[in-house]
Amino acid sequence: MTMIGGLDVHRQQITFDYVDDEGLVHWGQIRPATRKTLRDWLAKHCPDGDGEFAMEGCTGWRYVSEELAAAGVGVHLGDPAEVAALRGPKKRAKTDRWDARLLRTLLLEGRFPESWIPPAHVMEVRTLGRLYCALMDERRSWQQRIHAQLFHQGCPPITALLSQAGREALAAAELSAAGRQYLDTAQRRIDELNADIAPLRAQLVAFARHQPGCQALPARPYGVGWLSAAIIWAEIGDARRFRSSDQVVRFAGLDITGYSSDAKRAPGHLARQGSPERRWAAFEAAKCAARPGSPDYVDYHQVAARKEGKRPTLAVERKILRRCYHILRELGATALAAPTAKPNKTAA
Repeated sequence: MTMIGGLDVHRQQITFDYVDDEGLVHWGQIRPATRKTLRDWLAKHCPDGDGEFAMEGCTGWRYVSEELAAAGVGVHLGDPAEVAALRGPKKRAKTDRWDARLLRTLLLEGRFPESWIPPAHVMEVRTLGRLYCALMDERRSWQQRIHAQLFHQGCPPITALLSQAGREALAAAELSAAGRQYLDTAQRRIDELNADIAPLRAQLVAFARHQPGCQALPARPYGVGWLSAAIIWAEIGDARRFRSSDQVVRFAGLDITGYSSDAKRAPGHLARQGSPERRWAAFEAAKCAARPGSPDYVDYHQVAARKEGKRPTLAVERKILRRCYHILRELGATALAAPTAKPNKTAA
């Protein structure tokens, strides 16, 4: 009998609960929750790699799954929400041991809700894409602070803060001493972020130019560039795990919520339950539909005539994700292949 178990991962410890080949149940904790400690534990308890372990896809699952795979142990990753739904009504106190036992029981009974585990190079690009979006969000927040300070000091609005003309206008703005210090500090923070954003963008673009799945995306969906292709590709992952393009749209959090008796939120809003980086990349590509050369130009303006705000762009955004899904699905396993050549980190 193969060892079957569950791992409840936390920052301080990993709680395990498994059944050995003799049918005996073992449980305990792995402390501290580090790679080395887990590696030593696996060498002691699973020396032959004859085992299957399940865990939830919460923070920390990456290194645990990598160590399990390196030891030859089967890895099963589950969606936390689906695991919680299978738990059912709580009839006793929820503990780490109880969670690990639940994971083991679901895996043993064949009811464990499996999730896709990305290859290492997909995880790396996904991490870089999320870092890029985080840096962009931080830079945008500093720009918004500058605009707020200018308004608070009674200065006229200044556009294009990152341009040379914008910097000259900021230097000539009539500000108090504290206001001037505020703007100088904000500009220094923006310059520091720009120093990190530019090479990171080049790194993602270089990867996309050499990866088969990313190479296919800019060629067909209008508006998808190399940067957007890298982020969308990494966030979608294996398109074959989705039954239809509707699931990709729902996975991105772009579906419209409906009435639910257990929710307080009113229906008719975007779910926004997926990756914000995927939504950002698709939204940036969808904004190009306003150009006359876009194949969605007519549809975009038809929606804009009826709906205001971001709704026309959101409609095109869903189309772009559907097209990306079909392109990646047609490529099959090739879409997830490693880059054909080593990406040049200094490429533009």
